Amino acid sequence: MARPEFLLLMALALPLAGCGRGDDGALAVAFIDTPENLYGTGVRLSEGGQHVRAATGAGLIALDANGEVIPALADRWIVTDDGRSFIFRLRDGTWPDGRELTAESARSALLATLRALRGTSLGLDLAPISEIRAMAGRVIEIRLSSPVPMLLQLLAQPELALSLGGAGSGDMAMEHPPAHCSRPAQQCAALAVLTMKPPVERGIPEAEDWHEYVREIDLRAATAREAVKLFDDGEVSLVLGGRIGALPLADVGPLSRGTVQLDPVIGLFGLHVRRAQALLERPREREALAMAIDRAALIAPFNIDGWVPTTRVVAPGLLDDPGTVPERWSGRPIEALRAEASARVAAWRRENGAAEASLALAIDRSPGLDILFRELAAQFGAVGIRLERAKSVREADLVLLDRVARYADSRWFLNQFNCSLGNGACTPQADRLVREALEADNTGARAEKLAEAEAALTMDNVFIPFGSPLRFSLVRGTVQGFVPNRWAFHPLPPLATIPR
Repeated sequence: MARPEFLLLMALALPLAGCGRGDDGALAVAFIDTPENLYGTGVRLSEGGQHVRAATGAGLIALDANGEVIPALADRWIVTDDGRSFIFRLRDGTWPDGRELTAESARSALLATLRALRGTSLGLDLAPISEIRAMAGRVIEIRLSSPVPMLLQLLAQPELALSLGGAGSGDMAMEHPPAHCSRPAQQCAALAVLTMKPPVERGIPEAEDWHEYVREIDLRAATAREAVKLFDDGEVSLVLGGRIGALPLADVGPLSRGTVQLDPVIGLFGLHVRRAQALLERPREREALAMAIDRAALIAPFNIDGWVPTTRVVAPGLLDDPGTVPERWSGRPIEALRAEASARVAAWRRENGAAEASLALAIDRSPGLDILFRELAAQFGAVGIRLERAKSVREADLVLLDRVARYADSRWFLNQFNCSLGNGACTPQADRLVREALEADNTGARAEKLAEAEAALTMDNVFIPFGSPLRFSLVRGTVQGFVPNRWAFHPLPPLATIPR
């Protein structure tokens, strides 16, 4: 599959030192996130919050360490030949409050979750669900108005965790803040302890010695700088949630090779037009921005081998890609593209009384993002555009979009820009074509409609792609259960499991 493949830096790892709470065997993990996001509630979760929700909650199915779908509350399922019906057999067991896990109770919980997801891109992804039926005993059926090939991947998302009475039904229980915390309240708020539940509560056979094969996870939220220091000092054995902003902080020298693990993710990484006005009012000038960017040079300061730039909105090489949307400006040198971009910017200035071509970008402050901003400012400056940092997203003309895909289908990419979300500039024609794709009679017609939607979004230039996002973790060589994957999702229960 033609997609970005990253070099996984694997070799010598630093020795384990001082992890956990003394010598109790707990695995100490730091997530680059805020406490509010990491331990947040609701359905709008950060990447860190998704990991915690997946550990403490369970949906019908889940994702394993490889990013593959596995049983959770449902122990098996079948899909009808037309792809419009998914039938799940629930495992024997109860909800955390002791009530029996039944098809009717699972149906009610799933309907409540779907209602909560309305107005989100994940809600759009799940829109083809037309009916949920509680069948005999522990059997639940999900009916679709049109086939959704990636429905299992969608149902495995942490936001689809089901609950009855508010208690989590996942494999782990969380204590936040931990009772043993003797630090100041602000520091305690960043800490949590995750403990594996007994086997019977996880839907697996009981075993007398099960305690010997699990360990607690001491979890903390930290800034990128704090997390890297904790790792370097041996206080944590695993750092999750690394993005391009934190990458310059990670030591990738010869003595630490193997500690930096890059996930081969797909997703969106580029500039989203938030306000289509002034210089960004017309597609012609928005395209000038896209033409001005040397994508390879943009990422060159980070020394990432194997990163592949793209001008496409949808990741190239997906299974539903008919190949009708090519890379833009293939074969044209950057000098020629920038000459055209400069001419368009100059023409816009003449049309607007010599107005300054100035744009404000919403981008966080961190070592990596500071590098990225400086490079972007220099490249836009080469075509006569002054780029500055926006004081807030509300005042921004452009927003840096850095998001990992939930599933490998064109619909995920296109739904991120749906006009109903109100996140910035959008393309109604693309939304209409996505709706028509859902009504297509066969997979070929569906793929063609989605390709037309991508082409419409591309020509409107409301999103300026760079390439795939960057995600990395710092992993001590003694850590077991960690696997790089294309979703940058590393479930905590496998990390808490000690191999027999």
